[in-house]
Amino acid sequence: MVAFESFVLDNGLKVIVHEDPTVQIAVMNVMYDVGSRDEDPNRTGFAHLFEHLMFGGSANVPSYDEPLQLAGGENNAFTSSDVTNYYLTVPAANLETGFWLESDRMLGLSFDPNVLEVQRKVVVEEFKQSYLNQPYGDVMLLLSPLSYKVHPYQWPTIGKKPEHVEGASMEDVRSFFYRHYVPSNAVLVVAGNVQVSAVRSLAEKWFAPIPSGIKPKRNIAVEPDQHEKRTLKTSASVPAHALYKTFHMGGRLSSQYHAVDLMSDMLGRGNSSRLHQRLVREKEIFSQVSSWVTGAADPGLLVFSGRTMNGITPEEAEKHLDEVIADFLNKGPTGQEMEKVRNQAETSHEFSETEVMNRALNLAYAATLGNPEMVNQELDLIRKVSVDEIRSTASSVIREENSSVLYYHKKS
Repeated sequence: MVAFESFVLDNGLKVIVHEDPTVQIAVMNVMYDVGSRDEDPNRTGFAHLFEHLMFGGSANVPSYDEPLQLAGGENNAFTSSDVTNYYLTVPAANLETGFWLESDRMLGLSFDPNVLEVQRKVVVEEFKQSYLNQPYGDVMLLLSPLSYKVHPYQWPTIGKKPEHVEGASMEDVRSFFYRHYVPSNAVLVVAGNVQVSAVRSLAEKWFAPIPSGIKPKRNIAVEPDQHEKRTLKTSASVPAHALYKTFHMGGRLSSQYHAVDLMSDMLGRGNSSRLHQRLVREKEIFSQVSSWVTGAADPGLLVFSGRTMNGITPEEAEKHLDEVIADFLNKGPTGQEMEKVRNQAETSHEFSETEVMNRALNLAYAATLGNPEMVNQELDLIRKVSVDEIRSTASSVIREENSSVLYYHKKS
């Protein structure tokens, strides 16, 4: 149980406080309700670029890291398709340093052309190193637009291509910042050895004067139902052939989400899963195989992936994969499988709340989705999933006409 209190400043900033007097640190987590799904299709990669720019100095503080480190603090950030998140830890006594730094860069970046140039090069280099020059690095660049035709999940967080970031102008940067980085589009979570009254006072002092801005209204294209199987073949100098197969499923708030999530664990999580037992140990079709869900806010994907053994093509491997899945659809999960995946899910959930930083992150994400109480409701939702629900959900999701398949061939 994660206890918390919340309030909203006049400028629209949502503030959540989680007190934990057993630790000596304070955590600040600022989550902006903007991710790569909010980008212009011709200007992708901007949300991720901003993650970098936010550390390049603000209008009043030329170096974000230096004063934070002097206060004994650490920080980091990440970008996803749905959100951009910034977090820091400081000794509890130095919490106000975090408020000063986070509020100042929310108020306004420095918009230094040199910073833009440096971070643009960093992001482009990351694109090349992680997506273009890495074995299998281009999988999501190929699989995302294969699976999605109109929804912006059709490009990964890094963007469609490096040229979009390379062409980013200062005007583009200013426009993106003042549209999305406003109090009314953010959630602030303060957790650790803190008190609600003190956090409220600091929030009023440092964040309340920032103009509210207008929370952007999303007008994201809804991905239509898929009615025919899509396939794509590619080849590269990689260690082995690989197979990637996706199925559309409900989003993070969908009633089917937890059933599909548990099903993916039964089929492809760990060495005791069906896919590993049947296709790695027994038949030696794959050297490794797994399944997972993307966990996206909007309707996401159930993904199966694996690298094949020598002499097994991705097309052949898919037939064996389909046989295992068909057997699951026909017979459903066993009681032992249900117990195992429930225990795994509960353990993962409990582990995610061990660290105060994770609790802050979970609260921020739940609040961004619209309900911070989600953090205390997850276990009940997981426990309520039945065998019949998994079978019916599996049949509605795992349909061949709902699939997209990437056959990744190893060049001779």
